[in-house]
Amino acid sequence: MIQYETHLGEVTISEYYFSKLIGEAVSSCYGVVNMVPKGLQKIRSKLSKYPFKDTGIRVSGSERSLTVDLHIRVMYGMNINAISKSIVHKVSYVVEEATGIKVEHVRIHIDGVCDE
Repeated sequence: MIQYETHLGEVTISEYYFSKLIGEAVSSCYGVVNMVPKGLQKIRSKLSKYPFKDTGIRVSGSERSLTVDLHIRVMYGMNINAISKSIVHKVSYVVEEATGIKVEHVRIHIDGVCDE
C-alpha cells in the first residue's frame, strides 16, 4: 500500500489496484499468453476456473517510484526481447498515466513458453 500527502489530503493506493491495472496492460501485449501465479495465488487459481488479472504481479515501492515483478508465459516463436520491451513500455505508461507515480524497474520473469 502506498500513502502520501497532498495539499488536498491523504492519498492511499493499494497493491491490488496496481496489480489489476498492470495485469490489464500486460495481458493486452502481443505475445503474452497468460500470467503465472506465485505463492498463495496458485491456490486461488486452482479453485477458480476463471483467470485473475492480478495473478503473477508483485508491486513494491513508494510514492516516488515503483518496482514491478511480473511472471508470464509467452507464445512459442516470439521474440522475447521485443515482448519484454513492449511490456516495460506499456506498464510504465499506464501506471504513470493513471497514478502519476514513476515506474523505476520492471522485472519480467518468463516462466514458460506455450504454443497457443
